[in-house]
Amino acid sequence: MTTREGLSPLQGPNATPEPPAGTKPAAAGLSGIALVVVLTGYALSIVDASIVNVALTSISEDLHGGPAALELVVSGYGLTYALGLVLGGRLGDAFGRRRLYAYGLAAFTVTSALCGLAPTIEFLVAARLLQGAAAAMLVPQVLATIQAATEGQARARAIGMYGATAALGMVTGQILGGLLVSLDVAGIGWRSVFAINVPIGVAALLAIRRVPATRAGAKPGFDPVGTALFGVTMVCVLTVVVAGPDLGWPLWLWSLLAVAAVGALALVRAERRLEARGGPPLLSPTVLSHPGMRRGLAAMVPFSAGFGGFLFVYALVAQGHFGFDGLASGGTLTPFAGAFFVVALFTPRIAAALGGRIVTLGAVVLGTGLLLLALTIWLGWPRPSLVLVLVGIGFTGVGSALIGPTLFRTILADVPPAQAGMGSGVLVTSQQMATALGATVGGTLYVSLAGWLSTMPAAVLVLALLMCFTGTVLVISLKLPDPS
Repeated sequence: MTTREGLSPLQGPNATPEPPAGTKPAAAGLSGIALVVVLTGYALSIVDASIVNVALTSISEDLHGGPAALELVVSGYGLTYALGLVLGGRLGDAFGRRRLYAYGLAAFTVTSALCGLAPTIEFLVAARLLQGAAAAMLVPQVLATIQAATEGQARARAIGMYGATAALGMVTGQILGGLLVSLDVAGIGWRSVFAINVPIGVAALLAIRRVPATRAGAKPGFDPVGTALFGVTMVCVLTVVVAGPDLGWPLWLWSLLAVAAVGALALVRAERRLEARGGPPLLSPTVLSHPGMRRGLAAMVPFSAGFGGFLFVYALVAQGHFGFDGLASGGTLTPFAGAFFVVALFTPRIAAALGGRIVTLGAVVLGTGLLLLALTIWLGWPRPSLVLVLVGIGFTGVGSALIGPTLFRTILADVPPAQAGMGSGVLVTSQQMATALGATVGGTLYVSLAGWLSTMPAAVLVLALLMCFTGTVLVISLKLPDPS
């Protein structure tokens, strides 16, 4: 006989309790309101990765922060966010995804308020680290809840909306940050980029009971060795990605990649031994060995790296050479956001008709958009046609919409609902790492080539690199299983 689990204090007296281990989810399906609630938290986490960028000058003037401190304001969030995603997914599997989402969203709302109230730059850095950790607690629960509470076309539509939220969040962050700082809402300046999260977070928390309560059928155990090895590996890789551009890529920094490689090898061996003994690995080799997840992640990494590189380098070119300010350069990404959102709504229908070849089509369209941008810059420099630039950006949005949501579905298709948290944690971690790496590599390459050659060939060569990433996705897509 099972006993009823107590309610989370955030769920309210009328909320459905988290189901005990071994039972079915407390609610069948995912209503439209519930989907909006979980996607709201995800959107906040994505927006806050980029919204602060346009406020750094104001933060420096107000809090007297140097370049190193400002870098930590940006990268500290991403560090704790990426580091905690897999663990956050496992905690959701163990203790209930709605519960972890609620706790994570509450913590994200509180830490956002702390960021907005920061009296010193050191306080702001610490609050951003905590904000990233809160995001890592809530984000894995979004895909895991979709995976566990939906099926068929309902799941395809929900994952399509998830993919649209990911892309729109990054673009919206750049636009919204510039708008808030320029408007100086309530006279609080840069603090508004964090304060805006508070009413949105509170509103989502008030509707949390509409989200179905799901969890793993049996509570997973804890894997201290796997957690430690994963943490060491992630910290080493993220340190290289985050600190490399500012430190000038010293030799000791590159040595961290060797440490990461050893840590990753030890992690694989430890997880295989633990699973063979019937233990609860942090990263199940069986789950990671599914063809959909393995091949889908292989395509997701170059796709996300190209996406991160494109947004970062475009911002540098648009602001530095098209004569746009931060708000205007973000505004010209509107064709990308609009095309992505519209196409993502129809992705499930297109996938039903094309199967796995939808990613192939997306890679062709994305490559066409990048090629058009490269030719427009090359032939039209120093004043390339704005219309052609916007058309090229629109093509990249269509291609990304065909690829991104489909890869999400492919990666999670073989993951059992009981391990949905782990699967979503691995997926989002890979996505975030690749996006950060793409922005770093693309930005460093652009700046280096611009100093050696000039701006125009530097931009064209970076776009050529991004086309190579897209070509890799195209080749892998030929072996992807049907996502439906």
